Amino acid sequence: MSSDISNAEKLGANPFKMKIPDYVRAVMDVLSHNGFEVYAVGGCVRDSLLLKEPHDFDLTTSANPQQMKEAFCGFSVIETGISHGTLTVRSGGQNVEVTTFRTDGKYTDHRRPDSVSFTTSLKEDLSRRDFTVNALAYNDERGLVDLFGGQDDLEKRIVRCVGEPDRRFEEDALRILRALRFSAKLGFSIEQKTAQSMIKKRELLKSISAERVLSELSGILCGKGQTVTKLLLQFRDVFATVLPELSPCFDFDQKNPYHSYDVYTHIAYTVGFTNPRRETRFAALLHDVGKPSTFFTDEKGVGHFFGHPKVSADMAKTALKRLKADNRLCKSVDTLVFYHDNDISEKKASVKKMLIKTGEQEFFALCDLKKADRLAHSEGHRDISDIEAVERTAREILKENECLSKAQLKVSGRDLIALGQKPGKRIGEILDEIFESAVNGRVENDRESLLNLAKSIIERDRR
Repeated sequence: MSSDISNAEKLGANPFKMKIPDYVRAVMDVLSHNGFEVYAVGGCVRDSLLLKEPHDFDLTTSANPQQMKEAFCGFSVIETGISHGTLTVRSGGQNVEVTTFRTDGKYTDHRRPDSVSFTTSLKEDLSRRDFTVNALAYNDERGLVDLFGGQDDLEKRIVRCVGEPDRRFEEDALRILRALRFSAKLGFSIEQKTAQSMIKKRELLKSISAERVLSELSGILCGKGQTVTKLLLQFRDVFATVLPELSPCFDFDQKNPYHSYDVYTHIAYTVGFTNPRRETRFAALLHDVGKPSTFFTDEKGVGHFFGHPKVSADMAKTALKRLKADNRLCKSVDTLVFYHDNDISEKKASVKKMLIKTGEQEFFALCDLKKADRLAHSEGHRDISDIEAVERTAREILKENECLSKAQLKVSGRDLIALGQKPGKRIGEILDEIFESAVNGRVENDRESLLNLAKSIIERDRR
């Protein structure tokens, strides 16, 4: 028995029994039968303690890479990161990552170690990990190995660095955003020293790739609503480091009776009130970033932000492009931010007009954003019944399969040619006119009615 395990047992090993799938257990058994220590480690142990089913199982072992390759000579093995001691073993049709116990060298790029050294000490391996809730190990023989109070932090719902927070974040600045993601996902608070270090070391985030920042931001924003709002407020300087568009919104008094919060606080609450869809949460985060630059007061001293949706949409587009966001996210956020302040009445014509502009999915996302925006207003201005009425109208329109796109028309260009219209640009123009008539209810979207309208247009052109 290693001294590491003895120490853990002196601290009091608990009767926790982790459910390990057969394909993972087969890999562990190979290493154990060859005389090596092997443990499930990190997120799979954490999730099991939280009574959640793990999606990935990572293993750590005292075997060095060459010993692992020899032990798994009968398996399909991928040298995933052999220089860092990681092999991927194919077992039961699944991939299982196995990494040698290791210690890390210097992190000159604040992201990955320049070198690693292999060790036979589980304690040394766990001590290099980011947070206590991820520095947990388990095997059936020894049970739960918790050398840094991770189980206690899970019970207290706390995210805390292993060891000295400054050192952890200097090693890998992405851990600052990872701490926020774990907090948002689990609904945990962040331990005080860890939180202070995150804010102090936030400039290190500028060394992290845009793709990684975007990925972590997506995870943070799609966390538990109330927790996300608290994080946005507590760590606003961290968020502004990767999204500088937010900084001008800090403490910006809106001087408007509809708003009891400054612009940034309003943004933070709006994000928390939306459904946890990536596109909607990003839109909520950026929907008012154009307010400071469009602000003016009238003769009564009331603040206004005319044109801020367009300015905000342009700023959001710039921010997401800088973060190398995919086209789907960019397009959705642009649509939602641009239209978020548009008035939509519950009348069919108004709802259909917006449905045509946005499409069905973005329309309901827009309503979600508008409701969240309203709920983040001052008391007495939070009624969302009008937006809910708009949603009901939209569902009725969709249920009745009313015409919302030219693809839904019961006639096509071929029908116009059959009526004698020559092929060319005019066919598209006639279909546009027919579509507008169908949308506005001047003609029913049935084949006979549309053909009669098409005939009258073609005959009119010939006069």
